[in-house]
Amino acid sequence: MTEAFPITIYHNPDCGTSRNTLGMIEAAGYAPTIVEYRTVGWTRATLDELLTAMRMTPRDVLRAKGSPAAELGLLDPSASDDAIIEAMIAHPILVNRPIVVTPKGAKLCRPSEGVFDLLDRKPTEFTKEDGEVVRL
Repeated sequence: MTEAFPITIYHNPDCGTSRNTLGMIEAAGYAPTIVEYRTVGWTRATLDELLTAMRMTPRDVLRAKGSPAAELGLLDPSASDDAIIEAMIAHPILVNRPIVVTPKGAKLCRPSEGVFDLLDRKPTEFTKEDGEVVRL
């Protein structure tokens, strides 16, 4: 059934939100394609495709916390979209996560519960790493 409903998650295993999102997908019975973007990196084409699908700008998905965004001058309002994308290609950690793509669309899943909008089926409940129970 997963083949008929492909799911890709751009995942950072060091991020609790990303781990919770992946767990929610798996709890719903899916086996997603997991792209560890910090390892494989980004291409301009992939970023352009994701941003278009999410109807977001590079600044919308720019991760400021725990990244070199400030040192690179990307938090300055004058930083162009092209400069931000080029920096994201050079420093994959600059892209906020997780991004999930399904036949229902693409979304930056922060908070992790946002992933449920992209799934055909959902678990009845899910317990996050911090013990919070999400009931659906």
